[in-house]
Amino acid sequence: MTSEKKENCGLFGIFGDAEAVRKTYFGLHSLQHRGQESAGIASSDGELIQCYTSMGMVRRVFRASRGILEKLSNPMAIGHVRYSTTGASRAVNSQPLLAEYSRGQVAVAHNGNLINATLLRDEYEAYGSIFKSTNDTEIITHLLAKPTHVSNPDPLAHVLNHLQGAYSLLFLFDDRIEAARDPYGIRPLCIGQTEKGAYVVASETCALDAIEAKFIREVEPGEIVRLDKNGLDSRFFVTPGTVTPAHCMFEHVYFAKQNSTIFGENVHGFRKKLGRQLAKEHPVDADVVIPIPDSGTSAAVGYAEQSKIPFDMGMVRSHYIGRTFISPDQKIRELEVKLKLAVVKEVVDGKRIVVVDDSIVRGTTTRGKIRALRQAGAKQIHMRVSCPPIRFPCFYGIDFPTKEELLANNRDLEQIKEFLEVDSIGYMSLEGMLECAKLPEDHYCTACWSGKYKIPVDIAVNKFAMEHYQMRMFDELDA
Repeated sequence: MTSEKKENCGLFGIFGDAEAVRKTYFGLHSLQHRGQESAGIASSDGELIQCYTSMGMVRRVFRASRGILEKLSNPMAIGHVRYSTTGASRAVNSQPLLAEYSRGQVAVAHNGNLINATLLRDEYEAYGSIFKSTNDTEIITHLLAKPTHVSNPDPLAHVLNHLQGAYSLLFLFDDRIEAARDPYGIRPLCIGQTEKGAYVVASETCALDAIEAKFIREVEPGEIVRLDKNGLDSRFFVTPGTVTPAHCMFEHVYFAKQNSTIFGENVHGFRKKLGRQLAKEHPVDADVVIPIPDSGTSAAVGYAEQSKIPFDMGMVRSHYIGRTFISPDQKIRELEVKLKLAVVKEVVDGKRIVVVDDSIVRGTTTRGKIRALRQAGAKQIHMRVSCPPIRFPCFYGIDFPTKEELLANNRDLEQIKEFLEVDSIGYMSLEGMLECAKLPEDHYCTACWSGKYKIPVDIAVNKFAMEHYQMRMFDELDA
């Protein structure tokens, strides 16, 4: 996986634990792969919510500000790591987002993308609402504050029914945490419990493991889970069973961590199945199978097992360069690829190699890796990809490039092979990928491969669609 496609966001929340803030820190640390742009934690003592956010990775954010974890220390907390899919990479867009309205304070953390955010913002600004940020999450706080919504018997459920798109959400009120997942269950969200009985919610089960909490279950699509002094309570804002799920298959292919269980299935095991299926669909005579680390590793193991070709690590990843290490200049980007992935010459020199990656987006960084393998003496290079060609943009929380920038958008397999400078290219079929999954095929979103969007998108959503509202103000602040 390269920096051509950008991460989601990561959520973590815990109620009723004296170490809630410190455990939130560790939970966010384990979710760092989902976003490295900014991080934040909001906590409550039962009366007052405190919040701290900043740009950067979790370790830097909370160690740079001395004693901040101690200052935030309270028995309930939510946290967030961000990669922007709506709104620019600015401190004002960091989450959790803290707001105050007629019912008191609320902090909100969001993973996903609201496809009707711009329309809602236009409507609310027309009636005098003032926005501080340019991300879609702030829309939710304005919906909560609307008088006709506040007076509803279940204001949160009423508000969620106004949202369209993908969302896993955490709300911290002064006395409780509420977690919600969109009716399609596009982004993952799970529930756990510590040994001492504190309830936890997180984007992935790897965050539960980080604090030694036991996985209980996933938050169901269309469900609101409330954590308070009485324990855990659940309700639905849509009638269960009326909406067919649309779990993001790309979470399984790339985003989620290998030791996580999402959508009812372990990620590492699923990726190994993809690799075995890939070997069946695209066999080749070769001497060694190597992955593009790290997200291609599990599929490469599966490919090697099925094909009986030895597995080895032909490339070594630097852990000091993040997943979203991006520069606008192509020459610098190519240099960064060399810094991030170093070729092990002894593994590839004179060999016919199978290179397994999770996906290819623009293809420019992949081509750079292929050239590095050639320079190291690879005799033949056979590229194998554990998902179908990406031909369509995502509007539900993955920041792919525009359709025109996608490698497979206007090229056939022969042209892709020539562009990447490989001896052969083989993509996983859509049917084969879905056969590897545990749930029925209609329970997954495959729009980036098939172009079939489960939630209709009338207007193409751009992550900077709301930037024009405040760009001038932000430029003045940055200056």
